[in-house]
Amino acid sequence: MNNLVSIIMPSYNTAKYISAAIESILNQTYENWELIIVDDCSTDNTDEILTEYAKKDSRIRYYKNEKNSGAAVARNRALRQAKGKWVAFLDSDDLWEKDKLEKQICFMKKNNYHFSYTNYIEIDENSNPNGKLVTGPKKILSKHKELFLNIGTLPLISDYSIVELCYDKYKMYKFLSHNNIKTITSYIDKDLFYKDLDEGKISFPVFVKPINGSASININKAYSKDDIELLFSRNDNMMIQEYMNGVEYGADVYVDLLSEEVVSIFIKEKIKMRAGETDKAKSIKDEKLFAKIIHLVNRIGFKGVLDIDIFKVNEEYYISEINPRFGGGYPHAYECGQNIPRMILNNIYGKINEIEIGLYQDNVYMMKFNEVKILTKPN
Repeated sequence: MNNLVSIIMPSYNTAKYISAAIESILNQTYENWELIIVDDCSTDNTDEILTEYAKKDSRIRYYKNEKNSGAAVARNRALRQAKGKWVAFLDSDDLWEKDKLEKQICFMKKNNYHFSYTNYIEIDENSNPNGKLVTGPKKILSKHKELFLNIGTLPLISDYSIVELCYDKYKMYKFLSHNNIKTITSYIDKDLFYKDLDEGKISFPVFVKPINGSASININKAYSKDDIELLFSRNDNMMIQEYMNGVEYGADVYVDLLSEEVVSIFIKEKIKMRAGETDKAKSIKDEKLFAKIIHLVNRIGFKGVLDIDIFKVNEEYYISEINPRFGGGYPHAYECGQNIPRMILNNIYGKINEIEIGLYQDNVYMMKFNEVKILTKPN
């Protein structure tokens, strides 16, 4: 059927939540949909609830697995029953905004897109938002890694719990501190920051930034308590981070998906920054920093591509941020000899990569203009 949306929903013991999930579909402003639910042998009263909904609305079709087989099997069975031009996924304990389908289908048709994703807001068990906005595809990929693997797609990303840790800057700060890995002092409690400020443990300026996310969005430098109060009043879920007066480095890292070893590290010294992005950098080699990055990655259990920001102050290294993705300056690493796309292809074809840490050209400068320029320092 033209423009029919097939909504795929696996269920297992979600009687407490599934009615709300189905109601959020029934309330959609876009009405050309079918809902295909496959229950994976629930032991609560999910069956009774789903049977009633299927009786009330012919757009809802309900199937039951003969044995408990997992969410991926349930989704695949539902997919085989799908008749729509479009396919959407909704878990049985999640909700949609009422205009979700209408906006998304309109957006995809207007731009001739075959795939799209949305941000989402986390809610508690009573469906109350906790204010945490989850953006970008990386958390979606990691959360549903099994689903992608079952259709022959290899997500190049760490496990969901690790990606969650990366996207919560304060949790990452606490984790690194707990594991004796030097990092930048951070606060979510303004009163505690003011106390340390009065005791001389920290001083202005400081950075105020969102707790969640991975880009240089909404980061501001604060020079006074008035600045802090203003920035916290304008935005929710903000944190305060110490200003590091030292040398900043960026590291492009690849952890082999098969051996789970760090096989590639490229380090650049950031010479000039603009709006959180690197405008000018120089490739360097530092054996001490290589070792610290390997220790960090192994301690957390990363896989795939990483972009790590580091500061050096008084000969000590401090981890600033870890992003489970390619960094915007990766072309610099590639031009210097660190070919991560080749390593990814090796893993896809089942080949473990050789360790190539530090096997690149140093003293190569990158400068960003309207396009990337790579200049090699004359001998």
